[in-house]
Amino acid sequence: MGKVNIALRGWRFDEAAVFTDDGDIKPIDEMEPTTRERIVRLRQLIDSPCHACWLVHGDSELDACNDAAAVYGEPLSEVILCEEHEPDFLYWFREQGGADYRGEPELQDAFHEWFADGGRAPDDYEPVEHVDTDPTAVPSVSGTGSAADAEQEAQSVDLDSLDL
Repeated sequence: MGKVNIALRGWRFDEAAVFTDDGDIKPIDEMEPTTRERIVRLRQLIDSPCHACWLVHGDSELDACNDAAAVYGEPLSEVILCEEHEPDFLYWFREQGGADYRGEPELQDAFHEWFADGGRAPDDYEPVEHVDTDPTAVPSVSGTGSAADAEQEAQSVDLDSLDL
């Protein structure tokens, strides 16, 4: 099995960590803690507005923001992006020092500052080509009783003990 994106591009999962040999979603309590945390977090992020759009339009014009298409960074300090602004993040990450924040909680703030200061990818910057098979499918969480229980469990992970 290979790596897959689920619901949003960016976070990649080992298929074996999320799916059974039959292709079904594993119960959430059978997933590794970091995988479980990201799967639960994805359910919260799927309907989020793009952070770059939000920086442009603000809270008063959330309807003008594009829906999330990609997520980068670590849970709770991630950057959510639409298709239009994903190249801006990738350019910042690859060409403008953003990679220095890999795995760091400051990644979100650093990108927001760069973008708010007018940082953008050049018009001819080549985005990553993606193959979407079912971009709206998010695994339902099962095995802990309810999605709320799974979310509670995922959020109770001691983030200080994780190697992010």
